[in-house]
Amino acid sequence: MDEVPLLELRDLNKYYDDGYHAVRGVSYRIGPGMLVGLIGPNGCGKSTMMKCINRMHDPSSGEILIDGESVLGKTPSEVAKLVATVPAELRNSFGLTVYETVMMGRYPFLKNVWWETENDEEVVLDALRKFGVDHLQDRQLNMLSSGEQQRVLIAKAYVQEPRLMLVDEPTSHLDMKYKLDVMEYLNAMVKKDMTILVAEHDISLMARYCDLCIIMKKGRIMAIGKPKEIITPELIEEVYEVSASVGFDEEGELFVLPKRYRKGHDTL
Repeated sequence: MDEVPLLELRDLNKYYDDGYHAVRGVSYRIGPGMLVGLIGPNGCGKSTMMKCINRMHDPSSGEILIDGESVLGKTPSEVAKLVATVPAELRNSFGLTVYETVMMGRYPFLKNVWWETENDEEVVLDALRKFGVDHLQDRQLNMLSSGEQQRVLIAKAYVQEPRLMLVDEPTSHLDMKYKLDVMEYLNAMVKKDMTILVAEHDISLMARYCDLCIIMKKGRIMAIGKPKEIITPELIEEVYEVSASVGFDEEGELFVLPKRYRKGHDTL
């Protein structure tokens, strides 16, 4: 008998009201304990697909299953116990402190609207220590650096105790040090019985850390597999319309070096 995947998409489609077909017949299965990179150019459907998984969007057709159960009939609170989301950037912190922000991740478990239990407090304090932001717990979130904010948002998702974490472009505003810092935290988290799906533009970074990569273009999956097996110059050119060198450094880590934009270049 086949093992039930942690996440399974079956022929997922999403049309917007203007008729735009953002996600086109996407199907795949992902097991537990994996860090999965979701890669593709802007507008390829990465964020739309993730918003269908966490039910921020209703899919037009298809099925989304977590641990073999459909999420389409579940309430937002039920989905939040299975799926946690880390946004690409902080849009409005409403003056919340770091502690208050992370505590918001416990809302699916709160039995009382007005206060948290001792267990909720212990979970939050443990996460603050785990992600190295306990000394910032009384600071307002919007007063932190981008790297610190990102760790707080990951801690908030972590305390939801999800089976699946969706992380949207976690390193887009970070320097090299914090890029590696965030990816090390995510990599450590998947050693538990949880899978993390990361949408990211830095292909070399995804190749270094991810167990599996999903490559998308125009709403479709172009390739899925281990990054060192599927990321090639031919795939980069097909997906991004650029020529690129794909090689390995002295430690065997894959890197991608874009060289030139191909489409229409000879008309300039």
